[in-house]
Amino acid sequence: MGRKFFGTDGIRGRANADLLKPSTAMKVGQAAGAHFVRGDHRHRVVIGKDTRLSGYMMETALVAGFTSVGMDVIMTGPLPTPAIALLTREMRADIGVMISASHNPYADNGIKLFGPDGFKLSDADEEAIEALMGGGEIPLAQGGGIGRARRIDDARGRYIHAVKGSVGEDMRFDGLKVVVDCAHGAAYQVAPTAIWELGGDVIAIGVTPNGTNINDGVGSTSLDAVKARVLEEGADIGIALDGDADRLIVVDEKGQTVDGDQIMALIGTRMKSRGTLTGEGVVATVMSNLGLERFLQGQGLTLERTKVGDRHVLERMRAGGYNVGGEQSGHMILLDHATTGDGTIAALQVLAAMVRAGKPASELLHQFDPVPQLLENVRFSGGKPLEDAAVKACIADAEAELSGKGRLVIRPSGTEPVIRVMAEGDDEGQVKAVVGRICDSVRQAAE
Repeated sequence: MGRKFFGTDGIRGRANADLLKPSTAMKVGQAAGAHFVRGDHRHRVVIGKDTRLSGYMMETALVAGFTSVGMDVIMTGPLPTPAIALLTREMRADIGVMISASHNPYADNGIKLFGPDGFKLSDADEEAIEALMGGGEIPLAQGGGIGRARRIDDARGRYIHAVKGSVGEDMRFDGLKVVVDCAHGAAYQVAPTAIWELGGDVIAIGVTPNGTNINDGVGSTSLDAVKARVLEEGADIGIALDGDADRLIVVDEKGQTVDGDQIMALIGTRMKSRGTLTGEGVVATVMSNLGLERFLQGQGLTLERTKVGDRHVLERMRAGGYNVGGEQSGHMILLDHATTGDGTIAALQVLAAMVRAGKPASELLHQFDPVPQLLENVRFSGGKPLEDAAVKACIADAEAELSGKGRLVIRPSGTEPVIRVMAEGDDEGQVKAVVGRICDSVRQAAE
């Protein structure tokens, strides 16, 4: 069925506009609550949020929706998305909700839902909730059946304890100077605290949220601030999270960016050497660099590729028995420790690897040389340019030209009228030429 509300990662849009209004949030609460009410126990939902101003409004509306159908609500306040996934499972809740638009600007917001197992909802569950939202009146609880709502004070401590446990009881970061950029987002308290409690010398930035500064010039999508601070402080490493802290980008001691591909290469090979890697490989998307694939092959490992989106990565991991996966953009999914991407846990794995290896970040995190890669976006106003005969012929010629020497990935955006054209290969000039020809062909077809 067609979807009106749910996209590739929950519901997302501009707060108080588009589809994301308080009335929508209340309807989500009623529909999701009705869908997950089963049996005669007192049902409960865990609700967390990032630091956006609209989070108060969306939280209140969701509470009204869930309690109106008989669900008790536990509110945690600002916490990372993976913390809500963890608490949903640990507190035996029937559903978990994270209010966040991740790395988007503060004026946007979103609603992510987790099932009782702590994993994001299946397509079937989302479709069932959509059907309830678009159907008739949802039966409301009456009298004593109406739900209660309360806030808990120990949610941060629970999560900090869990992420510290991911590196083992004997691991210490004493002597490591770490710049931690929390993007004025959901991890502004928990990430610096976890690293400090493990002995790290923490310089925290992006930790003064005011409701409107999330992701504004800080975080994993705006690295200038963390790079400058690493160099200024002479730090060993910089850790940059996004607004809901499910994404990690690293900056080495020289101020150089380390993306998700290098982080996956490090974690995957380290786990293989310790005998803890499952699935004999790593799962990533079609956007991961060809250099990563060749590096893993040289280590006797495979790179399983999926469509773009951490949800697709997770599905392949669960189906194939893999415990390491992620995206070049920084989503790191380590299934031994979390049910969804967790930037803080991934950061602790990187710091632990530095301690064990006794090497600087610039050396340890340069696992392979990426091949030249170029991504360009072509905006169009209507139609289906990728179905044009001339565009198809141009793409076929490019694939033949790159055969054995590179890759081509062309896909329409799932959120805007844009065609994304990515090519990579050993010859940078050839890559640029191929991307240029295809973009020109798409533009002509879109006229």
